[in-house]
Amino acid sequence: MTLLYTHPSGFRHVTPPSHPERVARLDAVIDALAGLELDRCEAPDATDEDILRCHPPAYLSMVRRKLPSEGWTMLDADTYLSPGSLEAASHAVGGVCAAVDAVLAGEAGSAFVAMRPPGHHAERARAMGFCIFNSIAIGAQRALDHHGLDRVAVLDFDVHHGNGTQDLLWNEPRAFFASTHQYPLYPGTGGATERGAHGQILNVPLQAGSDGTVARAAWQEICARMSAFQPQLVLVSAGFDAHADDPLASLLWDDTDFAAITRMICDAALACSAPVVSVLEGGYDLAALGRSARAHVQVLRETSP
Repeated sequence: MTLLYTHPSGFRHVTPPSHPERVARLDAVIDALAGLELDRCEAPDATDEDILRCHPPAYLSMVRRKLPSEGWTMLDADTYLSPGSLEAASHAVGGVCAAVDAVLAGEAGSAFVAMRPPGHHAERARAMGFCIFNSIAIGAQRALDHHGLDRVAVLDFDVHHGNGTQDLLWNEPRAFFASTHQYPLYPGTGGATERGAHGQILNVPLQAGSDGTVARAAWQEICARMSAFQPQLVLVSAGFDAHADDPLASLLWDDTDFAAITRMICDAALACSAPVVSVLEGGYDLAALGRSARAHVQVLRETSP
């Protein structure tokens, strides 16, 4: 069984007109998942304790202080707060934490968290790249510290490198972080020499114009490395902006590539007896986003024990 975590607050994070990270993204994903056999759950509000697993109190206070009563305020050049943004970001974190709790309790073999804003660019004390709180890093830290796991894998196939996740897990020997991403591209991190304080980070940069054949080979390597790590939980930053139709990057993946990569991840996780929690990140062509998210979640459901 696969759980679907979402919340209406995801529609209340409103960005300025023409901003690529827009409300319609969540509509596209939810509509695309209609008809799949998923157990739908309401993403709860995060506790301060969970947000503070990865972000310092001064950062959380700053976000609260800058929350506007109308219109927008800027956290960085392309990351905005609207009146509903803090609620949405908090439920995004809460959804990941609830999904982690559920799969570790054996309630399901996998879960997909369909929320926005995304999170993988948010560093410890810095909002970046449309991201406010780093939901997936918080979920990993909850699994390690609250549930007492020894090994958690975080895998990221968004077209942009998950610099925030890498920043937050750099010194964490219990977390294996691996990413494919177009390079060079925003945010400029993710070189193959970036390996973490304990050699537990694997970056596989991909050249602009490379297609799904290259991507699948990279993910075979990553899944082999993950299998050697023997994680007890696998978390996936599921960004769908490596699609050939996406306007923000230049990789040439298609829907079948996302399905194939998801199957590799799920098969490797199953061999380790590790449940899978996937978290929506990027993807900015609405049609491609919807199709790719459906292909991804369909594999999660098919492979879930």
